Amino acid sequence: MRFTKMQGAGNDYVYVNCFEEKVDRPAEWAVRVSDRHFGIGSDGLILICPPKNAGSHCRMEMYNADGSRAQMCGNGIRCVAKYVHDHGIARTREIRIDSDAGVKVVRIETGPDGKAAQVEVNMGPPTLERGSVPFVDGGNPKEPARNVPLEAAGHTFRVTAVSMGNPHAIIRIEEHPGIPPLAELPLREWGPLFERHPFFPQRTNTEFISVRSPKEMDFRVWERGSGETLACGTGACAAVVAGVLNGWCERDTTVHLRGGDLRIRWSEDGAVFMTGPAAEVFSGEIP
Repeated sequence: MRFTKMQGAGNDYVYVNCFEEKVDRPAEWAVRVSDRHFGIGSDGLILICPPKNAGSHCRMEMYNADGSRAQMCGNGIRCVAKYVHDHGIARTREIRIDSDAGVKVVRIETGPDGKAAQVEVNMGPPTLERGSVPFVDGGNPKEPARNVPLEAAGHTFRVTAVSMGNPHAIIRIEEHPGIPPLAELPLREWGPLFERHPFFPQRTNTEFISVRSPKEMDFRVWERGSGETLACGTGACAAVVAGVLNGWCERDTTVHLRGGDLRIRWSEDGAVFMTGPAAEVFSGEIP
């Protein structure tokens, strides 16, 4: 199986061109290739497949490191766009990608070598209704879950729930006196408690943020099915949406992730745009 290792802000996946390759049992392969000691090493497996919708250029099929299927990955879809552009599947500046979270429109900014350097993704509007995230805390399923209490790890956290095609729990640490600063949070201990909390019946990604200013925030993430990663594009989008809803930040905010920066813009018409890098690391073949 020929593969390409790519990363967006340090969020790395193994990509397979399924225009040319066939991958049986992709969930099993995701576990195998993601292992950083006995495999290639990644946050999961992403298949780049022929599209299902007329007008789309390709389809993105994503599996987490534990083999579970995921609907969307913001860093992953930027890398898919770079791959299909740079490898000649679609040479247009605007690329339409099918996903389990719907069709996403991606715009390419090329570098001096003609290859994709920065990628902007229209992630669509966020989903805020509890019942659609889903977030089940006993509140009205038609209303947003904004800064609501959640018990975990011996603390009462204030959580805002947002879906960007996948569920997210956003927590601002400045609102929680007594917990460690962002860099010292015990995410290996806390992350699984949030991921599998009863309030999130489909499990959740969890973002801990610290607001520098109305236009900047720092960010750490525990991803559903993968653990802590260096970046999460949908999580950065969800964090800015939560920041706007709670009055923490502006609609155009830079998110500083452990693997790099993403610019998130929540437009007045409701769509969330994410701009950031995408890079090809290496290619190879695995038996």
